[in-house]
Amino acid sequence: MSTPVSPDLTQARLKRQPDIQLPEGVCFIYDLAVVSPDMLLVANHYKHCVQLLDCLKGVVSEVQLQDWPYRMCLTDRNTAAVNMGDKKIQMIKLKDKTLTKARELTVSERVYGLTSSRNSLVVSYHSSPWLEVISMNGKVLHQLGKSGKSQHFKCPAFMCTTPGGSVFISDYGTNTITKVDARLNIFQTFTSPLLQSPRGITAVTEDEILVCSRENNSLVLLQPSTNTMSTLLGEDDGIKYPYYLTYCPDQKKVYVGSTYPTTIKVYQVL
Repeated sequence: MSTPVSPDLTQARLKRQPDIQLPEGVCFIYDLAVVSPDMLLVANHYKHCVQLLDCLKGVVSEVQLQDWPYRMCLTDRNTAAVNMGDKKIQMIKLKDKTLTKARELTVSERVYGLTSSRNSLVVSYHSSPWLEVISMNGKVLHQLGKSGKSQHFKCPAFMCTTPGGSVFISDYGTNTITKVDARLNIFQTFTSPLLQSPRGITAVTEDEILVCSRENNSLVLLQPSTNTMSTLLGEDDGIKYPYYLTYCPDQKKVYVGSTYPTTIKVYQVL
């Protein structure tokens, strides 16, 4: 299988595609992830479950959780991690379009943000707030700010990982994006008037990071190498209070949603 060619979003055009209809009765979607072309994992906060959503046919499988799901990330093509309620991360397996629960990890505090990097999980916590890297077995590998001495973060609610393993953290309390490495060393912090209550964040390439600027009703493109930001999509493109997003490299599509959606917005990179 050939590796998908990464787009240059500074030169590309994003064309809106038909919206994906969400299951009837859905009230809160807190995160989503691409598992394959036309297949999404959805953290359905309202129904206490994670659902496998066929973009054309609707929900094909779901797994019930003991508490509300919040953030979600893929650890490999067949495994997802989702944080739920207090101090819990549930691992979920995908096989033959069927979701099943695997092991459950207990972590230090209530999880805020979640991503995976280099066979580990990176989490941020509500309390203080602070960050940890933990192994897939729950062992703490690295920490940042637990002592309370670091005042770098206020509300680090969303994270993403680049293909090279760097982690980007959006903080709606400080209106910043922070780049850290796999050991939680801080490399850069980015800010711009374009960032207003940044939420969902996803990496297209090492130097193309998409961020939901919630209060600006826009998607912002961050280019770390030049420390620049630009508006990629706005209200005229159908963006309204964006909360989460993800990118599908195989189809070059961006998926965007809000917390009270009836649909997920889809944009084709041309």
